[in-house]
Amino acid sequence: MQNKTAVALGTFDGVHKGHRAVLDLSLGYENRVAVTFESPPKSDITGKVGLITTVKDKCDILKSLGFSEVCLLDFGKVRDMRAAEFLDFLKNKYGPSLISCGFNYRFGRGGEGGTQTIDGFCKKNGIGFRYAECVYEEGQAVSSTSIRDMLSKGLIECADRLLCKPFSFEAEVISGDRRGRTIGFPTVNQRYPDELVKIKFGVYKTNVMIDGRRYTGITNIGIRPTYRSDFIISETNILGFSGDLYGKKLRIIPVEFIREERRFSSAEELKSQIAEDYKYIKEK
Repeated sequence: MQNKTAVALGTFDGVHKGHRAVLDLSLGYENRVAVTFESPPKSDITGKVGLITTVKDKCDILKSLGFSEVCLLDFGKVRDMRAAEFLDFLKNKYGPSLISCGFNYRFGRGGEGGTQTIDGFCKKNGIGFRYAECVYEEGQAVSSTSIRDMLSKGLIECADRLLCKPFSFEAEVISGDRRGRTIGFPTVNQRYPDELVKIKFGVYKTNVMIDGRRYTGITNIGIRPTYRSDFIISETNILGFSGDLYGKKLRIIPVEFIREERRFSSAEELKSQIAEDYKYIKEK
């Protein structure tokens, strides 16, 4: 009996609409396997690239789309593998009935392999092959690079329209300086994940997930110029919530960029601005 396994190839950072076109080519197969990387190959070649999703979140999204297995490859260990060797690896490990990828997928030493290489290999070995063409949104090609650029400019809504799930991050609540309490706006503090793309510093309207419940928040993400932080910090005032959250992991989902981060001359000036932020959110 033929093994009904489909293998989808791609970096899949962010799992956006372009990736979805590749992933959906495997619909209908009993076993669906996503073969991807722990970090984008570009990071290994040109330096660190900020991720749109953490590796854990990427795997969770892929599994929510029906993939029974996510194979995470270390690019540093496979970058010198010849294209034929990589394809043999896929064949021997999964015995696939189908291999799918994007139109511009490259693999093998020096990027020697592409869609024509996979097509020839699949025809020779009785394996189906499909590739997805470039996906466009409002005339622009959908790509992880363009989404990173949107996030770095605070264009959250534009980025979310291209992603399968809204941009978000999860981090543990850490102890802060409790300064927010003294001005009437207590916050939960989290260290923004180092591996993620640096979204535009500033204040966001956010959704905050606590034990499966969603709350509205006002979140400042940045280095806090008034009371400077040594790392990128996320400070969230959660509307309608009170309680001890220290040590708990919370998911922050930015919804809208409100204003840029800036330095205030006094605690009273900061307090006045936060009150304005509240007013803006409640009137939306």
